[in-house]
Amino acid sequence: MCEHHYNTITAANHTPIKAWTKGVLFEDKALQQLNNVAALNIVHSHIAVMPDVHLGKGATIGSVIPSVNAVIPAAVGVDIGCGMVAVRTTLKASQLPDNLSAIRHAFEAAVPHGRTSGRGKTDRGAWSNIPDIVASEWQTLAARFDAICAKHPAIAKSNHVNHLGTMGTGNHFLELCLDEFDHVWLMLHSGSRGVGNRIGSYFIELARKEMERHQRQLPDMNLAYLEEGCDYFDDYVEAVEWAQDFAAKNREIMMNNAIAALRKQMPIAFATHDIAVNCHHNYVSREHHFGKDCYVTRKGAVRARQGELGIIPGSMGAKSFIVRGLGNPESFNSCSHGAGRVMSRTEAKKVYSVQDQIAATQGVECRKDAAVIDEIPHAYKDIEAVMQAQNDLVEVVHTLKQVVCVKG
Repeated sequence: MCEHHYNTITAANHTPIKAWTKGVLFEDKALQQLNNVAALNIVHSHIAVMPDVHLGKGATIGSVIPSVNAVIPAAVGVDIGCGMVAVRTTLKASQLPDNLSAIRHAFEAAVPHGRTSGRGKTDRGAWSNIPDIVASEWQTLAARFDAICAKHPAIAKSNHVNHLGTMGTGNHFLELCLDEFDHVWLMLHSGSRGVGNRIGSYFIELARKEMERHQRQLPDMNLAYLEEGCDYFDDYVEAVEWAQDFAAKNREIMMNNAIAALRKQMPIAFATHDIAVNCHHNYVSREHHFGKDCYVTRKGAVRARQGELGIIPGSMGAKSFIVRGLGNPESFNSCSHGAGRVMSRTEAKKVYSVQDQIAATQGVECRKDAAVIDEIPHAYKDIEAVMQAQNDLVEVVHTLKQVVCVKG
């Protein structure tokens, strides 16, 4: 293993912060958020900061927070279980058509994405008629969901089955990629969609009320937490674990639909390889670190235990990486979940033009219009620098470069 790449930041009465940020931007506002979390007495040992760290709501994106007997719902976030899935095929680059437009349109037709203004039953990002496969897979989730809703009826008022197998918006995507051997891969990014957002928002509000009831003084009310033994703790953990299962199933359905769409576009038969990764990067799990059982919240971070495969995507014009964890205990066996933004969506739209987007995504079959400028590669950190900063956390197994990208 390489020498440690982290810097340790300590402040009076704060848990230490260990940051893998050498050679990448680490904004002051993100550091302030981390200091706010480090001031909480529920945090165990230290906070690990990944090289893609950037400002979030309450807690930074790109941080790993171990807590004892408590969880911070806003640190888990509202896109519960958001993550990646990737599958290698037996296709080679030379077998793809010269023009990939038809493949992109086939993907767009097979996987609902984006959203229509006003949403409703005609929202293009949801199913208006639930496909049989989605209805069938929903049955594996429905009983647990009904049990959650029996205790918290407000959660039922959400997009659930009609969002299962759909991508969403923002930085969610579906890509066709080539690896270093010109093998063709499919890779996508999405989470628990509307129902996860509803669960997250609902329990964030309950955590705030819990803090007010106990008159807890916090550096940021977005860091309101639920403690074991309180009225809602067990219900929250149950709901989060369900949302994480929904997210994994969501990605699985989309991937199967994308593979089926690609088969229809290819004149030759192909198989999918046994290398398949399906990993969360916005979630909480029960783990044991530095002598204590704790709840580890990875907000924009991937678990990277020794030998465990993960995915670190770049932007829509950059490389992505299939990685193998090195099991670094100092990072709580974690690595970054991507490149990380260097500017907000609003700022990117002000700074860059459609022409900039066209130039930045040259060679990629994708939308190149004003609606996706907020996802321009320039709005993200340099993925090569991000990977260098964490080479004691993971090793690269495959390097992928997209040739088709469907953005939410």
